[in-house]
Amino acid sequence: MSSRPEQKSAFVAIVGLPNVGKSSLMNALLGSKVSIVSRKPQTTRTRVLGVLTEGDDQLVFFDTPGLLKPRSRLDGYMLQAVEQSVAGVDACLLVTEAGRKISDGERRLAGRLRDAKMPALLAVNKIDLLPRKSALMAQIAAWAKELDFAAVVPVSAKTGSGIGDLKDELQKRAAPGGHFFDDDALTDQPERVLAAEIVREKLLRLLSREVPHGAAVSVERMSRRPGNAGIADVTATIYCEKESQKGIIIGKGGAMLKKIGTFARADMEKLFGCRINLKLWVRVREDWRNRESALRALGYDRSQLKP
Repeated sequence: MSSRPEQKSAFVAIVGLPNVGKSSLMNALLGSKVSIVSRKPQTTRTRVLGVLTEGDDQLVFFDTPGLLKPRSRLDGYMLQAVEQSVAGVDACLLVTEAGRKISDGERRLAGRLRDAKMPALLAVNKIDLLPRKSALMAQIAAWAKELDFAAVVPVSAKTGSGIGDLKDELQKRAAPGGHFFDDDALTDQPERVLAAEIVREKLLRLLSREVPHGAAVSVERMSRRPGNAGIADVTATIYCEKESQKGIIIGKGGAMLKKIGTFARADMEKLFGCRINLKLWVRVREDWRNRESALRALGYDRSQLKP
């Protein structure tokens, strides 16, 4: 990878409570979907890296799980992912929801950033849902009492409003030292991980709240057919914690599993640029969220978390 003296870069952790739109915001900044999104909280389970290179400036984002009180070993993994992401960056982008009062959790997060003397920017997301601008001004004033932000930018990840302004503010944090990723890189996630996350997103969107949070996805096989680069075979297993959940995921006559596969296949074909032959299986792995061996097998390995 070549490096020029004028090239600059910055590592930015995107942090905040669950369901404030952190993943949607990163996707909007990148102009491409790297992190899965849903209306359910705790969609993001691990640190997701996204790379934005514009001219000499390169921003490397860490989309992190929403801060929560750990209730399982998986939750503990998610919290550790947040902590290690924050520890190794040049700045933090704290995301909050427009029109919402500052919560105790957000105050604790602001305090941790203040104690660490971490440069921070505030993105007030979902302004498209805010009926009165005066409420936004009052919210920004309240946040100013919590932390001395380098910048405060109202945005809407959905409509794109304010995204350009936020990008400009973030690029001010970039420092000389070259680029850490190729200029055409978008993420460091392997294709298998991206495929598994796409399937999990469909679970989150199509099923009731408790079922998808008790599910994980593992891609056992992903390969392009020999002599035909236009087709890839993908075999994935959906793990759930109970037999009753398995029945819900499969659905009557396999209807729900077919629906999950149809939507996931469409997204995979768009992302990977080829036809996808997707096969999905559903298996029960009881209490996998509290078993270290199961967490490691499914890719949630604490030892792999590094700043």
